[in-house]
Amino acid sequence: MKDIIYITGHKNPDTDSICSAIAYAEFKNKTQNVQAVPVRLGNVSKETEFALDYFGVKKPKLIDTLKAKVEDLDMDKVAPISPEISLKTAWNIMKKNNMKTIPVVNDDDTFLGVVSLSNLTSAYMDVWDNYILGKSNTNFENILDTLSGKAIYHNDKISQFTGKIIVAAMTPEGIKNVFEEGDIAICGNRTDAHEIIIDGKASLMIVTGNYEIDPAIIEKASEKGCSIIATPYDSFTASRMIIQSIPVKYVMTKDDVVSFRIDEFVHDIREIMTKTRFRSYPILDSNNKVLGTISRYHLISKTNKQVILVDHNEISQSVDGLEDAEVLEIIDHHRLADIQTGHPIYFRNEPVGSTATIVASMFFENGIRPSKQVAGLLCSAIISDTLLFKSPTSTNIDKLILNRLAKIAGINIEEYANEMFKAGTSLVGKTVDEIFNQDFKTFTLSDNKIGVAQVSTMDLEGFEPMKAEMLDYMNNKCKAEGYNLLLLMLTDIIDNGSELIAVGEKLETVEKAFSITLENNTAYVPNLLSRKKQVIPPLTAAME
Repeated sequence: MKDIIYITGHKNPDTDSICSAIAYAEFKNKTQNVQAVPVRLGNVSKETEFALDYFGVKKPKLIDTLKAKVEDLDMDKVAPISPEISLKTAWNIMKKNNMKTIPVVNDDDTFLGVVSLSNLTSAYMDVWDNYILGKSNTNFENILDTLSGKAIYHNDKISQFTGKIIVAAMTPEGIKNVFEEGDIAICGNRTDAHEIIIDGKASLMIVTGNYEIDPAIIEKASEKGCSIIATPYDSFTASRMIIQSIPVKYVMTKDDVVSFRIDEFVHDIREIMTKTRFRSYPILDSNNKVLGTISRYHLISKTNKQVILVDHNEISQSVDGLEDAEVLEIIDHHRLADIQTGHPIYFRNEPVGSTATIVASMFFENGIRPSKQVAGLLCSAIISDTLLFKSPTSTNIDKLILNRLAKIAGINIEEYANEMFKAGTSLVGKTVDEIFNQDFKTFTLSDNKIGVAQVSTMDLEGFEPMKAEMLDYMNNKCKAEGYNLLLLMLTDIIDNGSELIAVGEKLETVEKAFSITLENNTAYVPNLLSRKKQVIPPLTAAME
């Protein structure tokens, strides 16, 4: 986890936010020995989608938080075991891998329970129930493996040994007195004892010491259906070890097992761990399959996610869980806001028209040529944020950088800009929710919560039929989310002006800031193109 650096723009990302994140990830990967990954905090707009498709670049991964999740921990990789394996096999696996607990899974690999050292030791130390093999449904193979035995004869028609276990270390008459049909007998090399056991319809006879067994006895066992195992152990050892052949499903813990899902937050599972005392906890995926285990140690060794912010430095616009992450850098062209860090970071903020201009400058300053795809995305971001230099935020640096990038990307700037704007500004088929939130940012101005959305369009009149619905949407959002003011900028990129739609308790500040009179919460402001330079500063002054 610590080797990955996430690079993200703001919520409701615009073209600059998405493209700058992708480009800066390429820059970091080319200049440093890191794994930089671009991510996004929302859906891409039609304009951004056009740019990505045009240059053949995939959308960045969508994330909703940087809070540490279980999937971010370096969990112990554990091969789960079958519920049918013997206690002896489970013990050997634990000893070999220095483990205290192993997950148990069904035939379809879904989680069933856990078997721990305490399960094994308690089963072995408890007073024997000599019917244990039947009660635990122990199979022939487990017994054979546990006793390191050799199958002399196996009656495969018997699937379960229901009788009791006896050690036939007595006279033939003594054996007859304790023996019952279906019992499991542990005996030595006495042929007379073998005959009594088989005639008594034993289900299994275990001959210790690897003694040769009379062929006639084997034949008789075959006729009577009595399985025979020869083991190298003596009678005492065989009787002590046979308990280890029972399957782990008989002793494992199935109820009240505490497990966690891979997508749970570390903060939440820490609370649960403090109230329980298990050595380790299984980690499951959405299909209930085991991915590994974690212990308290993994929480102690947890490392926060590392992140670089582009095109914003305002906490309300940034990814949720940022307070749990380590911010390494900020690359931005907006006002300084309220993101705080615990240590000095690299912060590059320039008064240019686009964050992409800054990112491209960093490529060129370091003698690095961006790939054709990234050069194209950087062009798209500069064109979008400056409205092809119609916005007052545009600078000569933006123009110089765009011309240089266009040569690498192999595009005609004017022709490409027209195609991109045409693809991105159509409002046909969009809901008022989609229109309002495609480029929406929240600000705190003089302790007031302000939201400003901006939509660029070539057809301002086409919005008229949905204006009433938009006002209802904005009023509901304003009340539900506690905004003092919500403002929608419908920016006409042909006539270079914006229609403002405002709702909230601070409408007078809008009229004061732009010297306008709102009619039906609406007013047109010529030459108003930039939220950053022409909207936020006068609103701030009006509220102060």
